[in-house]
Amino acid sequence: MTQRALPKVGVVGCGYWGKNLVRNFSELASLAAICDSDGPRREDLSRTYHVPSTAQFEELLALPEVEGVVIAAPAAHHFELAKQALLAGKDVFVEKPLALRVKDGEELVQLARRQSRILMVGHLLHYHPAIIALRRMIRDGELGRIEYISSSRLNLGRLRTEEDILWSFAPHDISAIVHLLEESPTNVAAQGVSYLNHPISDVTLTILSFASGVKAHIFVSWLHPFKEQKLVIVGDRKMAVFDDTQSETKLVLYPHRIDWIDRVPVARKMEGEIVPLSNDEPLRVECLHFLECIRNRKTPNTDGDNGLRVLKILHAASESIRDHGKLTPLRKETSPRYSVDPSAIVDQPCEIGDGTKIWHFSHVMSNCRIGSHCNLGQNVHVASGVRIGNNVKIQNNVSLYAGVELEDDVFCGPSMVFTNVTTPRSHVNRKSEYTGTLVKRGASLGANCTIVCGVTIGEYAFIGAGAVVTRDVPNHALVAGVPARRIGWACRCGVRLEAKEEVWSCHRCGEKYLMTGGTLASQKDASRSDRLENPQVMIAAAGHD
Repeated sequence: MTQRALPKVGVVGCGYWGKNLVRNFSELASLAAICDSDGPRREDLSRTYHVPSTAQFEELLALPEVEGVVIAAPAAHHFELAKQALLAGKDVFVEKPLALRVKDGEELVQLARRQSRILMVGHLLHYHPAIIALRRMIRDGELGRIEYISSSRLNLGRLRTEEDILWSFAPHDISAIVHLLEESPTNVAAQGVSYLNHPISDVTLTILSFASGVKAHIFVSWLHPFKEQKLVIVGDRKMAVFDDTQSETKLVLYPHRIDWIDRVPVARKMEGEIVPLSNDEPLRVECLHFLECIRNRKTPNTDGDNGLRVLKILHAASESIRDHGKLTPLRKETSPRYSVDPSAIVDQPCEIGDGTKIWHFSHVMSNCRIGSHCNLGQNVHVASGVRIGNNVKIQNNVSLYAGVELEDDVFCGPSMVFTNVTTPRSHVNRKSEYTGTLVKRGASLGANCTIVCGVTIGEYAFIGAGAVVTRDVPNHALVAGVPARRIGWACRCGVRLEAKEEVWSCHRCGEKYLMTGGTLASQKDASRSDRLENPQVMIAAAGHD
């Protein structure tokens, strides 16, 4: 079946940033019309991109070919324009911030749900190759335990009167930091200084505190002698510097370490490692994502809930500035930030992360912990006490029994089976004999396979459809059959690896692996064999040959 063409959009607000949106949507053959109050600018863009233009927003909304509305007007108008567009039945992309008041942001999110419309917020850094790479590194543990994050966004000029520097510059860094850490701060402290137009802050310093112990510092100013856009992440293994003003060295890793000699910390500095990045323009990726969300009716990566989360952090920072830097707690959510189909049952208490979806006829029992952005398909059963990580996909007709634990990014195929007793009998109560099963990060369990309790499935292992796993599976192993035996090795991306001169490589993503202690390890990590997580699993590899 041929996929239908990308939808058409109209852009309202074609000034400093809006003109870039106009260009990108035109290059994607999706620009239908533009709207701007500045006559000469509007007419010039209309001639350049060969689309109709108007000064009246209502006229743009009335165009039947316009499926989505892109709002790049001043922030003070975001709420009213987005509300009008949603009520007119249009999908909406609104530049940051979502609104200037939390209650307005909440209204937009609720309205989008009632209207079954897409609401996306322009948090551009989510689509930047450097942030995508950093998020992967953090998830994979390459940086180690994150200690703190520091960001600076500085420049001279682009002074505003309707919003201060915090609301103009800081949303970029706040959204990126929350995205990278996959958690919201518990409290905020901020200080701001006004030099030009009281009480509009020209310089602010914001500190975010997270339950994980991470601290993040955000320094923004439009009264600075030079331009700087830098994000520094300090982990206990490596430090990362993302400098968006650089062209060739945007992302650099520093494997610095601290040694303790005679009970005194001594810094050991190492050479920086440049991380290669794609040349994709983040704004183009963001625009294409919005169009695909309209076409495929899927939730954007930076949806209204994401924008509302950043809005609440901005509001707390503003409150702290007014209170001269007083620590301001983030208010707890009053409604679930996950979705449950009306036919599904979720017993309380249980912990379910942001963005998780629980579909038809599923049952989640009490005292479960389910991470963020998981997807539980139809007729999924989750027993009491089960632990599920982030971004886990569980297909239809799967039951997770007591003792099962799934780490982040696990995939469970349709009708695959877990057990928790090795010798079950209907007439014998064996609850005291339950045996745990651990499925580690990134593993995929094929349709109709069976995982016998008491085993550990290694990281990024791949279990073939219909296989019966009776013993531990090493990292990256590809197993199949009854009982399951290793028939190859799988890349992190899921592709079967090919061997050449003792190096295993992936033809799709280019990742290379070396054999270490009976299992595969990424070539860049092979020299750090002492950091590999589960030696028991490695030893068990021989049993699958």
